[in-house]
Amino acid sequence: MPTANLTQLRLQNQHLAQLVFNNPADLVHYMGAVQAQDYTGAKWALGMRLKDSTDELIDKALTAGDIIRTHVLRPTWHFVHPKDIRWMLELTARRIQASAVSRHRQLGLDDSVLSKCENLVAKALDGHNQLSRDVISDMLQKNGIVTNEQRFVHIMMHLELEQVICSGGREGKQFTYALFDNRVPKTKTLSKEEALATLAERYFTSHGPATLPDFVWWSGLTGTDAKAGLEANKTKLSSFTLEGSTYWFTEHPNSNVIKPDAAYLLPNYDEYIVSYKDRGATIAAKNINLADPRGTIFNHTIILNGKIEGIWKRTFKKDTLELEIIPFKKLSIANVSTVEKAAKKYADFLGLKGATITYK
Repeated sequence: MPTANLTQLRLQNQHLAQLVFNNPADLVHYMGAVQAQDYTGAKWALGMRLKDSTDELIDKALTAGDIIRTHVLRPTWHFVHPKDIRWMLELTARRIQASAVSRHRQLGLDDSVLSKCENLVAKALDGHNQLSRDVISDMLQKNGIVTNEQRFVHIMMHLELEQVICSGGREGKQFTYALFDNRVPKTKTLSKEEALATLAERYFTSHGPATLPDFVWWSGLTGTDAKAGLEANKTKLSSFTLEGSTYWFTEHPNSNVIKPDAAYLLPNYDEYIVSYKDRGATIAAKNINLADPRGTIFNHTIILNGKIEGIWKRTFKKDTLELEIIPFKKLSIANVSTVEKAAKKYADFLGLKGATITYK
């Protein structure tokens, strides 16, 4: 299968090329998990994949608890459906906690300190729907817990992984936390085998075509566990071999009919890029240093015909979106037109009157 068809299938299966869902919760459930380290960018990542979506719609979904923002899979924030968060944490939290042991030691966060934090935060949240990060940080400091030098971040991540807290709604621009059990419904417990199979099915359905190493990277699982999850789904998946690697995916009857838009303005950490260990199908080797030599995930990227062909930056002026477009090479007239259409979609999502574009 040519690389062009691989990227077309990914755009379709990630619902960038084919919009199916109307609300954030259904999309997040389908995707399994969506990286949400940069909240503003992550909202656009969902918005691009939804019909008639707005920035406000995503905020409302978080406030209502229809989607949860917490640490899971790899040690970073993700959007997860509330019906999935319990079994995902049971599957992945212990491994994330183990990876944090040395950093906790450096920060002086031993078991006694973390246990004290758990009791203090749980008591503070009891009777409250949510509390802001600043309020919780101040409370910990008043009780003798130092919260500088990343200690607060690691304390709260630990409590998320222990299913003590999760995201609440936003208060203005402030993030909040809520008690996990007050926010997340009780759900059926999955065995490890069931959880591995479910996570693998979600990944290869929504992110395929992808390889086993891609799934290992995205999930944070061991190679052995990831392989077990894939093996449980092989009868449901199609596959092909490209340059010595086997790619697994769900084949749809209209795969050859759906054509992706020519241009997408992806936010940083978008699943179209971040969810694959090997990003060679998405960016030419000669362009990696032009995007970001650390892995192309930290910048907002311009996708043209399935490939990263530049980066973009945003600023806001009154009610207008101002975009700086930095392509790797001069854009054709046709590509300029498609980029401008993509910019208008983003401005509409934000509820702004329009987008002003400058090219570097």
